[in-house]
Amino acid sequence: MDQVNRGTVTEDSCHLGSRRNTMPRVTRDEIHALLAKRMAAWRSRDAAALAALHAHNGVVASPTGGVLEGREEIQRIYRVFLAAFPDLTTREDAELIDGDRAVLIQRFSGTHAGEFFGLPATGRHVELTLAFLLTFRDGLITEERRIYDFTGLLVQVGVLKAKPYV
Repeated sequence: MDQVNRGTVTEDSCHLGSRRNTMPRVTRDEIHALLAKRMAAWRSRDAAALAALHAHNGVVASPTGGVLEGREEIQRIYRVFLAAFPDLTTREDAELIDGDRAVLIQRFSGTHAGEFFGLPATGRHVELTLAFLLTFRDGLITEERRIYDFTGLLVQVGVLKAKPYV
C-alpha cells in the first residue's frame, strides 16, 4: 500500500485540490441532482430558484459582479444577467464531479436587450462559454467561481473593437 507522510493513502484522503482530508458532506448523486436543478432554473429563467441552490452565506466570484456574499446578492446578479439577456438559452457541455467539488461548462447565447452593468442594450447577439467551479456542503453551493472571456463578451456587444487576426 502507498505511504504518504507516514499515512496510508485512501480514496478518502485523495481529493484533487481539496483543502481537507475528510469525506465530502454531499454525495456525487446529490451534486448531480443539484446541477440538474440548476440547469432547469437557468432554462426557466428563475433567479430565485438559482439563488436558492446557494448557501445563505454562499460566495460567488465573477468577472462582472466581483465577489458576492450572501444569497440575496447572488440572486440580484442572476436577475441582472437574466434581464440583460431576456432570450438567454443555455446548454451544458461538460460536468465533472470530484468529492464535494464540481466543474460545470455551459454555453450561453442570447441577445443583449437590457442594461448590463451600466451598458445600455445593444441588440447584439452574444455567445459565451462559461466554466463554473463549485464547492458544495450540506446539499448547497457554498462557493462558486465563474470563469469566462469578459473581454470577448464586450467585443460581442460592441463596447470594444477587436483587431483582426493577421
